[in-house]
Amino acid sequence: MRRFGGGAARVGVANCLIDTNIVSYMLRGDTRGEVYRAHLTGQEAAVSFMTVAELRRWAIVRDLGVHRRVELEKFLAGVTNFYADDALCNAWATLVADQERKGRPIDTADVWVAAPAWLYGLPFVTHNRRHFADIAGLQVISFA
Repeated sequence: MRRFGGGAARVGVANCLIDTNIVSYMLRGDTRGEVYRAHLTGQEAAVSFMTVAELRRWAIVRDLGVHRRVELEKFLAGVTNFYADDALCNAWATLVADQERKGRPIDTADVWVAAPAWLYGLPFVTHNRRHFADIAGLQVISFA
């Protein structure tokens, strides 16, 4: 588990889930990430397995050098990763069905990214508020 802003973290404890775009901003030094970095300081963050997959795809597509790939893997090794298990699969199915019933279909990957936050009642930190605005019971934190 990675505690933003330094300090030791307790493995297995998370108090927020961060979206792929937030991790990407911070790793790339994108100025949009600074407000989130400030917000996440002292937080014990987690990511979805989907975020791990998206970030690794990003590294391949952009042909990142060894140094940047090592930095990515160091970051990933330091955060809790929610893998797909039976509970998460049920959460994903529920969220997708609820959005379809509302006439507001949502991207498959977006649901996998946010589902752990919904399932475990964690705040979800994202720069794409509108993608998740209609999900009942999901606490979205966004500075977009």
